[in-house]
Amino acid sequence: MTRFTRWAALTAAAALLTAGCSGGGPPKDDSGRDEKGGGDSALDWGRCEATEDGPAPGDEWQCATLEVPLDWSKPDGGTIGLALIRAEATGDDRIGSLLFNFGGPGGSGVSTLPAYADMAADLRERYDLVSWDPRGTGASGGVRCRDDKAIEAAESSVDWTPDTPAEERVFLKDAADFGKGCQKAAGKLMAHVSTTDTARDMDRIRQALGDDRMHYFGISYGTELGGVYAHLFPDKVGRMTLDAVVDPTADAIGHAKNQTRGFQTALDNYLRSTGRDPEEGSREIADLLDRIDAEPLPTSSSGRELTQSLAIIGIVLPLYSESSWPALTSALEAAQDGDGTELLALADGYNERDASGGYGTTTHAQRVISCLDDKQRPTVEETKKLLPEFEELSPVFGPFLGWDTAGWCHDWPVPGQFETPEVSAPGAEPILVVGNTGDPATPYEGARRMADELGEGVGVVLTWKGEGHGAYGSGSDCVDSTVNAYLLDGTVPQDGKVCS
Repeated sequence: MTRFTRWAALTAAAALLTAGCSGGGPPKDDSGRDEKGGGDSALDWGRCEATEDGPAPGDEWQCATLEVPLDWSKPDGGTIGLALIRAEATGDDRIGSLLFNFGGPGGSGVSTLPAYADMAADLRERYDLVSWDPRGTGASGGVRCRDDKAIEAAESSVDWTPDTPAEERVFLKDAADFGKGCQKAAGKLMAHVSTTDTARDMDRIRQALGDDRMHYFGISYGTELGGVYAHLFPDKVGRMTLDAVVDPTADAIGHAKNQTRGFQTALDNYLRSTGRDPEEGSREIADLLDRIDAEPLPTSSSGRELTQSLAIIGIVLPLYSESSWPALTSALEAAQDGDGTELLALADGYNERDASGGYGTTTHAQRVISCLDDKQRPTVEETKKLLPEFEELSPVFGPFLGWDTAGWCHDWPVPGQFETPEVSAPGAEPILVVGNTGDPATPYEGARRMADELGEGVGVVLTWKGEGHGAYGSGSDCVDSTVNAYLLDGTVPQDGKVCS
C-alpha cells in the first residue's frame, strides 16, 4: 500500500545516486550517548562512505552524525544519531547553511541532495547545502517493516480496492501485519518519529551548524515540516521556501480527497495534451483497471503479473512530471493490448524496486511517520460511506485513495498525535510559499491555505501555472529567479505574484 505524498524527484535521485554516511543508526540508551548528554554534540565532518546501494558521492561532499534526544520530553535520556551531508559554499559571500528536506515523509536527504545539487548550484554560491536523514529514515535508524519477499507477495495477493468480504479481510490483515512489522523493527523509536520530533531535530541541527537562523528549503511533505518548525521556533526562522505545499488544514481524509482531485486534474491535463476528452479517457482507463482487477496482465518480468494496484501506481508516477507523459502513453497503449510490462516498470520505479527484486524503504518510513502524526483512523464502514464521493472525484484514483483511508493506519500500534498540523508562526520573518496549479500530489490550493495558516505578514504566495510536482527547477525562469532573489538577497516578492 502506498500513499502518493512524496516528491517524485526523490525517487529519481535515489536511483541515480545513494550516498553513504558513517554513523547514524538506531537509538542509543543512556550508556551510549555522548558525554555532553542530550545529544548536544559538535559535528565532526568527514568523508561520505559508500553503501551497498551505491558509491560515495565525491570529495566535495562531507558527512557527519549528530546525536539528538530520542524523546524530546526527556532531553537527558537516550539519543538517536542523525546522518547529515553537506557541500560547502563555493563563493566568498557566505550567508550560512541552507537545509533541505525533499519530502516523503520517509525520504533520505543524504541520498538525494547530491543528485539535486546541480539544480541548486546558484544557491550553493552563498550557502552550504545541507540535508539529513530524518529520524526513522535511511541511516538515522531507518525502519524496514517487512522483507523483500513479503513485499512482493503482498503486491500480488492484496487487492487495495477490495470488492468482497474475503478481499477486505486480506486487505485489513495485511495492514495490521505491516504495522506489527514496523513495531518490531522500530522498537522505542516507533513513538518518536513524528513531524514535531523532526522539527525539534531541525533546530538542533541549526545550532550544530552554527546558524543564528534557520534557512530552509522544504519540498512536498518538507513544507509541512517547515510549517511545524516555524510554529515551534518563529523567532529562529530565516529565509524559508516551501515548494509543492501540503495543505495544513486537511486531516487524513481531507488529504486523500485533495490528492484524488490533484491526480485527476493532472490526468485530465495529460489526456488533453494527447487530444482526448478527459472524461472519456478517464473512463477508458477506469475500465482498463477493472479488467486488470478481474484478470492481471502478463509481463516480461520473470513471471510477475500486473495487478490493478500496481497498474494504478504505474499511472501515478509519470503524472509527477510532464516530461514523463510520453512514457504513460506508451504504457497505457501496451496495457490496452494486453501487455503490462511497461506499467509494471513504472510501478517498480515508484516502489524503489531494483532489478534483483530488492525494495527501498521510503514507504515504510512514510507510513511510520504519518501514522504517528495522524489521529484519524477511519473504519471500513466509515470508508465505505466515503467511497461514492471519492469515485465521483475520480473514477481512476478515487477507489484506491478512498480505501487507503481505512487501510493505511489500520490497527496501528501507536496512537496518532493530531488531526491537522499546527503551523501558525506569528512574528516569523516572511516565508515564501510556492504553489503549482498543475501539481498532482499537493494541489495548488494548499499553498494559499499554508500562507493563511502561517499568518498575516508571514506567508507570501508565489504561483506557477505549470505541470508536475513542485515548481523550482521545473523550467520556469520566473519561479527560479524569484526564489533565488529571496534566498540569496532577501528580496520578498509581492504576495500573489504569478509566473505563467
